[in-house]
Amino acid sequence: MPPRETQKKPALDPREARALIGGLDKRRFLDEFSKLSSSFAADPGNPGSYECHGCVRCANCMFCNGCEGCYGCTHCIRCELCNNCTHCVDSKSLNACAYSVQSENCANSAYVYFSKNLSDCTYCFGCVGLSKKDFHILNVGFTRTEYFELVQKLKRELNVK
Repeated sequence: MPPRETQKKPALDPREARALIGGLDKRRFLDEFSKLSSSFAADPGNPGSYECHGCVRCANCMFCNGCEGCYGCTHCIRCELCNNCTHCVDSKSLNACAYSVQSENCANSAYVYFSKNLSDCTYCFGCVGLSKKDFHILNVGFTRTEYFELVQKLKRELNVK
């Protein structure tokens, strides 16, 4: 006996789908929702992505490695839930950030290290909750020259590239 082929269910016509959903009771709704969630969790695909390696559920990303749930990112490494970011490393929940390292919940920021909840910031190291700030370390402002001298020392001390 030849092996049985599994066939995908054909997609429902939108009108049929609406009618089916309209007639669901609580139990059937939860069953259908559970099936939908399981099928999403089982598909680690990266639609629209190019040259992404070890990534899971990333979309429209390019040249990323080890990322999960990112969208529209390029050259990111081990990031999670980031959108439209570039060259970020070990970061989570960033939006439109560039060259961020080990940072979380930042938006429209660049060159931030070990920072959280920043918005429209550049060159911040170990900062939290700042907006529209440049050249800050632990939420204290420095001149450009002082900033780079101190960050170089801190990176050596913390063994960070």
